[in-house]
Amino acid sequence: MKKAVFLSAILAATVLASCGGSEASKTEASGEAAQATAAAVTYKVDSAASKIEWLAKKVTGQHNGTIAVKGGELKAEGAKLTAGAFFINVKSLKVVDITDAEMNADLTGHLNSPDFFNTAKHPEAKFEIVSAEAIEGAAAGTPNYTVKGNLTMKGITKAITFPATITMDATQLNANAEFDIDRTEWDIKYGSGKFFQNLKDKTINDNFTLKFAIVAKA
Repeated sequence: MKKAVFLSAILAATVLASCGGSEASKTEASGEAAQATAAAVTYKVDSAASKIEWLAKKVTGQHNGTIAVKGGELKAEGAKLTAGAFFINVKSLKVVDITDAEMNADLTGHLNSPDFFNTAKHPEAKFEIVSAEAIEGAAAGTPNYTVKGNLTMKGITKAITFPATITMDATQLNANAEFDIDRTEWDIKYGSGKFFQNLKDKTINDNFTLKFAIVAKA
């Protein structure tokens, strides 16, 4: 039993550690959600085609997984993203790189617990756009928008700003982004050096990476 508890703690520390290479989002107080006009085209989020991935590292290794998108709408006017929101089924969180069933269940259970996302009480998260500004002269294949939006998780809403790649036509809109967020901003403090002393190699990095791939259809 002690071995299982220890293993769960080590794996959880690994999962919520930062991974390098992604751009860190700017976090601030929540803003007012953007409102579309009556002329806006509505794209319905395709939950089956959309996905959210997470990737996290510590000195001892890395883990990755997925979280399901529940639905939502994105709005566009004149081929420009202007507003919208989508929902995240946090209870769907999966660890995909651990093949041992017991180890996978230990980590998944811990991430769902009050130490982390507390999905029994907060099963859903939400992202809503505050602003979406096109980046003039963006090269093909690089982010062409700066998006600011409210991320609500564990009942806490914070605004984050990050680069995104948005493409659309008359029938489909694709939104892709990859960035780091500071979990402690949403009261996920387990193993954080900001709040606990003498953790040493048990310290969990406050940042972890999210990768959105949202598909929405008119």
